Parts: sequence; C-alpha cells; structure tokens
Amino acid sequence: MTTPASIRGPELAKLKSYIVNFISHELENQPPTTGDRRKVVDELMRQAYASTRLSLPTTIHDQLFHDILDDILGFGPLQPLLDDPDITEVMVNGPKSIYIERKGKLTKTNITLENDDQVLHLIEKIILPLGRRVDSDSPMVDARLPDGSRVNAVIPPVAIDGPSITIRKFSKDKLAIDQLIKFGSLTQGMADFIKACVLARLNIVISGGTGSGKTTLLNVLSGFIPETERVVTIEDAAELKLLQDHVVRMEAKPANSEGRNEVSIRDMVRNALRMRPDRIIVGEVRGGEALDMLQAMNTGHDGSLTTLHANTPRDAISRLETMCLMSGMELPVKVVREQIASAIDLIVQQSRMRDGSRKVTSVTEVAGMEGDTVVMTEIFRFEQVGVDKEGKVIGELKPTGIRPLFTPRLEAAGIHLGADVFGANLSDMLSPQNRRR
Repeated sequence: MTTPASIRGPELAKLKSYIVNFISHELENQPPTTGDRRKVVDELMRQAYASTRLSLPTTIHDQLFHDILDDILGFGPLQPLLDDPDITEVMVNGPKSIYIERKGKLTKTNITLENDDQVLHLIEKIILPLGRRVDSDSPMVDARLPDGSRVNAVIPPVAIDGPSITIRKFSKDKLAIDQLIKFGSLTQGMADFIKACVLARLNIVISGGTGSGKTTLLNVLSGFIPETERVVTIEDAAELKLLQDHVVRMEAKPANSEGRNEVSIRDMVRNALRMRPDRIIVGEVRGGEALDMLQAMNTGHDGSLTTLHANTPRDAISRLETMCLMSGMELPVKVVREQIASAIDLIVQQSRMRDGSRKVTSVTEVAGMEGDTVVMTEIFRFEQVGVDKEGKVIGELKPTGIRPLFTPRLEAAGIHLGADVFGANLSDMLSPQNRRR
C-alpha cells in the first residue's frame, strides 16, 4: 500500500509511534552492545518501516527517520538544540515553552513537546543511567548528559506549573586561554599573570554570577597545572575536563530513597586529603565544605582552585564567611576571616555583561588582615565607558599599576613578570601611596 504525496500530521505521529514501539520492544528482547546500538536501531527502523509497506516522499521519510533516531538514541525534540554548537543553554519551562541562550541572549524556540509526561520521560531518560532518582519525595535533581552538559530538573510539587529542565551546555572542544583573549574575556597581560599564579601554586577562587562562565574559566586555568602533579577534582555533577593524565575525579552521590548513603562535597573534600593530592579542585563551594577547603589550603595543599557564586570579590569573601559558618563549627567571625585571608591568595571575578559577553572584570589579591577586615588589592579591572548602538558594552581591561604582595612567591617559582604586565614602572608600584590604594 502506498500513501499520497502528502500525509497528515496525526497519521505521521501514529506511524512514528508504531516504529518507535517496534524498536523499543526489539531492544528490550535483545539489548545490543553499546558500540552496536546505533547500527541495530537503524536496521530495526528500516525493518519496521518496510513492514508498513508505505512509500513516503523522500523529505518526509528522511525527517521521520531523523526524528525517530533522536527519540531512541537522543533526547527527542531537544536533540537539535543540543547538537547546535552556538546554543549554550536549553530551558524547558513546560512542554509548550522552550527557550535557548545563544551568544548570551535568550530566545523562545518554536519547538514544543506533547505534554508534561513527555517532559518527565526526558528527565527519566537523562537520570536513569546515572542511578539518580526524581519523584514527589525528591523533586529536584542535578545530572549530566554523556557529553558533560549540566542538567537540572524540577518536578511537582516543587515545580508548580509542571516539570522543568535546564541544560547548561559546554563546548565539545576545551577552550584555551588564547581563545578567551581573542573573545575579549581577558588580556594577554592578565592571562600571563593568572597562569603564573597557577604555576606558583597560589590558591585561587573564581567568583561570578550564574552563567558568567566560571566553570569554563576553571577548566582553562586547570590546563596550566603541570603533568607531574596529582590532581583530585570534586564536583556535584562532573563537568570539568582536565587534560592531565594523573587526575582522580569524584562526584557527589545523593541520598537513596530511604534518605541514606549520601556522599556530599564536604565528605569528598575530607576524603581527598587522604589521597595524597598535589592539587584539589572543587567545582563549586556552596556550603560547609568551604571551611574544610580553607583548612586544606592552610595545611599544605597549595594551588587549589574552586568557584563560588558572588557578584564582586568583596562579596566572595562575605559568601565564604557565610558558608564557613554553615559548617556547624561555632567559630568567631574574626577567626573565619583570618582563615580566609590566610588561605586565599587571588580572586578572579568573572561577569556576564549586558550584551551577553563574558569577561574577567577583576583580578584581586587577598592581601591579609587589617584589624577585623580582610584587605584586598585589585591588580586588574574592567572599566566600562558605555554601550554602542548595537548594545555592545564598550570598555577596557587594564592593570591598576599595583604589584601584588605575593610577587616573591612567583619569583621563587622561577616566574618573573615584567613591570609592563602591571601597567606601571617599578618605583611607582612599590610606593607606599600605591600600596594603600
């Protein structure tokens, strides 16, 4: 039997459902090995289509097969969005409301899902291979896709209007510092300085708002760590892509259905100290683990890297303070601040600008304590002067003219940065007036 050149939507949906069910049934009866899966699915799809004795126009036939492959091997209607390298975020607010972020701008797509059940099905498909669960008792989940993209899903009763999915995509190719310079995220002088700080084993915090590019920058900085060092990474959902050979990756484990057997970031930070790490990289500190991390930094584990949510370097200090107080240890605020000032050497502030671009807007030294206050010295800053007709932010990344107090540590590591990196001559930088700025 053949069909006319045009086939109506409901008939096509029925055909698609038949082929998908046929393939799913066959895969359940005879599961293929991982390497054979696409080949097997492709063959089963052709068998199922042949059994219908239909003859669809080429364009409809090809689109149908493409959609079926996306459903079986990928994530259905969302797969084209995940395949698009220019899209950095996919936000499913509901079956009929799907947004994307492209070049820092949010846009609503014309892609829709059938209903809430299809959204739930996609969530289950993402988290099932990871051994995670989501239900009314545990309605929020963090997970990752096979390509490393970060996924957050929320379902009722927490999600009032229905299940929601947020996917933060990461570039398949790891960015290098040269690309960030090309994008205008930082200057060559800033890059040389930050690289020197990583090589000299300074403890660095990358601070920034949501979607500002903290993880991307952390990945770039991790590339400066020598191959000879043992690195332990600790994350909620594994996203970091370190190129070094000697890396041990750890990922948090949520509690089971009985609320037991959770492995938190704090547990992993404590355990990492027993693993003879040269460096500890914590994907993001959010709670009491901040105190454990600071103590690790203060007890010989130099060169550690982490990120946290904060809008300015000063806010980052306040956030660390708050998180340390969340640890359950009843410590005076001044003691906590002394821990922070002693442990952290550098705060790199990453920001997403109004035009969607991402920049390192401040590089700040944590210079110690003065009374009850943590002293901070800005080494580089972004100075915005306006916005052009296209809405692009106009400004300049430049040094402040101040050389950091930890310069002797850089020189002890064999790194000598010229005075031009800091934008002033040596006598200017060492003057008492500048050091008090």
